[in-house]
Amino acid sequence: MRILRGDGPVIRIGHRGAAALAPENTIEAMRTAVALGVDLAEFDVLADAEDVLVLAHSRHELPAERATLDDALAYLAETRVGAHVDLKQRGLEPRLAAALRRHGLVERSLVSSLDWAALRDLRTEEPRLAVGLSYPEDRYGVAGRPTLAPLLAGGLLALRRVVPALVPRWLARAGASALVLHHQLVTPAAIARCHGLGAAVWSWTVNDASTAARLSEWGVDAIITDDPRILAGSGT
Repeated sequence: MRILRGDGPVIRIGHRGAAALAPENTIEAMRTAVALGVDLAEFDVLADAEDVLVLAHSRHELPAERATLDDALAYLAETRVGAHVDLKQRGLEPRLAAALRRHGLVERSLVSSLDWAALRDLRTEEPRLAVGLSYPEDRYGVAGRPTLAPLLAGGLLALRRVVPALVPRWLARAGASALVLHHQLVTPAAIARCHGLGAAVWSWTVNDASTAARLSEWGVDAIITDDPRILAGSGT
């Protein structure tokens, strides 16, 4: 599986399946994303109260139609689409690696996390697995709340100036082959720094076509979106 776009089009990733079009983190959302031609389906994974690995952003956001990790991987294994697994809890690394092996998806997957140590543990469990360090943390879902957008933009503007200088340390610390950045932190300088180190830049969560087109022109490797339709016919 490619994580760098190279000379090709941007890699298209459906966020939580296709969260704008179907209930997020469900098989229905993944089916929708696959039908719209994504390259990977992104979904969140954690352990529920019964210690079952399920698709959910948090234990407070369990979908009504709950899907297990095995459900999701079994579905994707029957398609050409890869898995972008966003790991929400530390300590699940051995079980996640084993599940990816069981479904034959290790080489069609990237696992991302905010926790650099979890990513290093995953690489120890499965050296073939690509991992991506996510940044920054959005614990309260501010990025998805339009009324808080100005506040978020101000904080990210200050951060984006320092990201290129921090990239080498971040990637080395996590053993990561990709940086999974909020789209307002992505700059040509950050992309160039990552590419110089052989690492990819995946951008989240991009929900308008003009932003997607700009990021694609800058050379971002992948765009993660709630609505994969925005990537159709936009030069990406």
